Amino acid sequence: MNATAAPIRLEGVGKVYPGGTVAVGGLSLDIPAGELVVLVGPSGCGKSTILRMVNRLVEPSAGRIYLGEEDVTHADPVQLRRRMGYVIQHVGLFPHQTVRDNAATVPRLLGWPRARITSRVDELLDLVGLEPSLYAARYPHELSGGQRQRVGVARALAADPVVLLMDEPFSAVDPIVRGRLQDEFLRLQKTVRKTILFVTHDVDEAVRLGDRIAVLSDRGRLEQYAPPAELLAQPANDFVTEFVGTDRGIKRLGVTRIPVSLRPVPDGASRPEVSADATLLDALAAMLDTGTGAVIVRGNDGVRGFLTLDDIFTTMHQDPNPVG
Repeated sequence: MNATAAPIRLEGVGKVYPGGTVAVGGLSLDIPAGELVVLVGPSGCGKSTILRMVNRLVEPSAGRIYLGEEDVTHADPVQLRRRMGYVIQHVGLFPHQTVRDNAATVPRLLGWPRARITSRVDELLDLVGLEPSLYAARYPHELSGGQRQRVGVARALAADPVVLLMDEPFSAVDPIVRGRLQDEFLRLQKTVRKTILFVTHDVDEAVRLGDRIAVLSDRGRLEQYAPPAELLAQPANDFVTEFVGTDRGIKRLGVTRIPVSLRPVPDGASRPEVSADATLLDALAAMLDTGTGAVIVRGNDGVRGFLTLDDIFTTMHQDPNPVG
């Protein structure tokens, strides 16, 4: 089972709290079906409020929210949430339920047959890297922080939602585990291709995970919305430039593909090799590690060509080419 991903569209969505505090002004944003869009910005800019307005945990004061072609602004919020996966920072697993029961929460609410629930939970535990025979009968306190976060992702995906909302899901674990979770999540997204709205305050995480990044300032003001490489190469204004940091050149190397068009390999060349799927940062690292000024690029079909340090400089001055 794999539900078709649906786009999300926000039209002038805003939130004003009693007393006149404006949390989010009129935000308009299109999230394409099957893409992972990251909301990033300083603390208090309204990122989490925007996410919670999408599933109506926070009721918008103005604007419209569309899931596909359906205006869900006035839909039944409980039914709406059952169509959307939701992953939060501290997971929120039920402590007295097993991993299997936690992952099965929404399918049980939807009245799925027991056999179908069992099959789906086993499938998802495998997908997030938790062997069902080892983990399904455990309780949350018997898991590491990273394992609990994986169960949270499995639970969010259990009813095959068309949209996945994630609010700083990896920020409660240490940096090493966080990197592993990010790697696993990228692998998972290649398989499930959900429409994902992801909140983080970490620019590096946004660049690593996002198909597109929305940089927000105070009151949810949209400063720039672009793929990572474009954002890093061409910040829209001083706010974005300052927010993405002075090392944006290095970040951009990490999201820029090795060019398809490469030099022929010189006769007798014995340079280090990198994969054709690697980034320019990977290629540069190989050059620095070996003290050479070039690498041989190899794909599944054999040697693709030769990449030099000058080629990297040239590519970085061309139009952005994001990893996708």
